[in-house]
Amino acid sequence: MIEVLAKLGRGPVFLAGEVLECVITFTNPLSASSTSASSEMLAWASAQIHCQFHASENRVALPPSDGSKHDVQAENETVFVPNRGERGQCILSTPPKILFCDLQLDPRESKSYSYCETLPIDGPPSFRGQSVKYVYKLTIGCQRVNSPIKLLRVPFRVLVLHGLKDYQFPQDEAVAPSNPFLEEEEGLKKDSRLADLATELLMVATSRRSLHLYNISNTRGKVGTFCIFKTMYKIGEDVIGTFNFSEGDIPCLQFSVSLQTEESIQEEFQRRRGQPVSFSTHARHQESCLHTAQSSFSLPIPLSSTPGFTTNIVSLKWRLHFEFVTSGESAGTCLVRGSQSEAVTWTGVEQMEVDTFSWDLPIKVLPTNPILASYVSQFSSTNSITI
Repeated sequence: MIEVLAKLGRGPVFLAGEVLECVITFTNPLSASSTSASSEMLAWASAQIHCQFHASENRVALPPSDGSKHDVQAENETVFVPNRGERGQCILSTPPKILFCDLQLDPRESKSYSYCETLPIDGPPSFRGQSVKYVYKLTIGCQRVNSPIKLLRVPFRVLVLHGLKDYQFPQDEAVAPSNPFLEEEEGLKKDSRLADLATELLMVATSRRSLHLYNISNTRGKVGTFCIFKTMYKIGEDVIGTFNFSEGDIPCLQFSVSLQTEESIQEEFQRRRGQPVSFSTHARHQESCLHTAQSSFSLPIPLSSTPGFTTNIVSLKWRLHFEFVTSGESAGTCLVRGSQSEAVTWTGVEQMEVDTFSWDLPIKVLPTNPILASYVSQFSSTNSITI
C-alpha cells in the first residue's frame, strides 16, 4: 500500500498565467496491524492540468465531436488519460510531465516531488452556471507494477484578468522590483510579479470614483433619484448605492435591489432561437420607504462568485435589478384620520392602488487577489489517495 498526497502550498485559487506549484508525496506507511513490512514499487507517475467543459443538453447545442478521442480507457491499460471517466469535453490541457519511473519505497519511506506548470492565460475561468461548466483539475496518475492505473484529481479554481496577456515584463532585471535578501528562481520571480501586477491593475480599475446620478420615474412622473459612485468592482467588494425620494412627485412605497448575474448562450450555440437568458441572484435588499426622504443599500459580491467573462459559447454579465412599488394616489391619502378628538391617531389605509416597474443597471465585476479568494474556496489544498 502506498499513500499519495498532493498539496497546493498557496491555496486552491490561481490567476490565469500564474505558475501552479504542487508538492506530491509518495509514502510507504507501516500500519499498526502489520507484522512484517516489505518494499513497494511504483512503475511511474505523471501529472497534467486539464479543463473540463460540460454543457446542458437542454440549453446548449454543441457541434458533433470528431470521435477521434475517447475519454474512457480500460483500467488495465498503461495510457495516462487525465480526464478518464469525466463528464463533458476536455477543452484545454497542458503537456503531461513525468514525475518519476521505477520508484522503490522501503517501509516508512517517503519521496516528494514538486510539479510546476504555468496556467494557460487564454483559457476560460472556472465557472459553474445553469447552462455550462468550466472545471479545472490537476490529475496525478500513477501505477504499481502489474496493477491498474490510479488517478488522484486535485480540483482548483482559475480567475481570468484581461490585460495580463499583453503585458511585457522589463527586459532589464536591474530595474525590475526585487527583494535583495531572497534568491528566487526566474520562473517564481516572474510569477510573483504577475500576481503583484494583477493586484495593481485591479486596484487602479476599481478605485476610480465618479458620481453617477439616475432619475427614477414612471409614466406618471418622477419617483426619485439614485446615486452610485462607481460601476466597476472586484469580487468581495460591496456595492453601495443611495436613494433620494424627497424630490419625487410619486410616492414610493417599497423598493428592492438584487445583485444578479446574466448567463447567456451565444446565438449559434442556442438550442432554441431566442431562448431566454438565465439569471442568478447573489444578494438582495428590500425596504419599505413610504414617507422616507433618503435610503441606501449595501450588497456584498461573494468571493466565491465568478467575475464577468465571455467565451465563444457563453457570456456572463453582472447587473443591479431594481423593482419599485409606487402609489397610484397622492401622498396625503396614504394616511387616514382615526379620531375627531384632540388626540389624533393616523393609521394606514387598508387598500390602495399601486404601480410596479423595474430597472436594470449593468455593472462590471472583476477578479480579486487569488490568495484572498482561497479563504472561502470550496476546494481543499490537500488531496490524497491510497494505491
